Amino acid sequence: MEDFEGKLIIFTAPSGAGKTTIVHHLLDSFPQLAFSISATSRAKRPTESEGHDYYFIPSGRFKELIAQEAFLEWEEVYENQYYGTLKEEVERIWKEGKHVVFDIDVMGAMTLKRKFPERTLSIFVKPPSRIALTKRLRDRRTETPEQLEDRIRKADEELRFENQFDMVLVNDVLSRALQEAEAIVSKFLGIKR
Repeated sequence: MEDFEGKLIIFTAPSGAGKTTIVHHLLDSFPQLAFSISATSRAKRPTESEGHDYYFIPSGRFKELIAQEAFLEWEEVYENQYYGTLKEEVERIWKEGKHVVFDIDVMGAMTLKRKFPERTLSIFVKPPSRIALTKRLRDRRTETPEQLEDRIRKADEELRFENQFDMVLVNDVLSRALQEAEAIVSKFLGIKR
């Protein structure tokens, strides 16, 4: 594995655009990939588990890790809600001889792309419309009305950054978006499928 140079495949999008569904599909389709589990200071949702969906770290400890430079990237995505990528998480995956797949926010994605420009493919997943995105967020029923408004406002901001990424993948028809994602990743990794 000494010759192995791990790559980074970053999926980013406004909340509700469908990037997580696409990432899970790719992880099931490509044994060469492993998921970078992000750290967050937000509360765990009932369907989530520690070390599988996120590393749930209390806000105070998260700030200590920031001060210790333990993160490759981190953002305060919402007020007092931090998200980040631990350096040791990426190193762990590369030691396994796999390429890292990320499902992260727009600002974190741009930070990683700047740190590893030659090893990174960044993909912005775009919803078909603002109306469709708002409906998807409402249908999830995971936020309070105030949190929902915050996510919609944040989504409007994030959509302005789509041209900062290598590829834009419109998630209108899921089956088509999944096929396009497979083709993009295959080409980047040099895999014939």
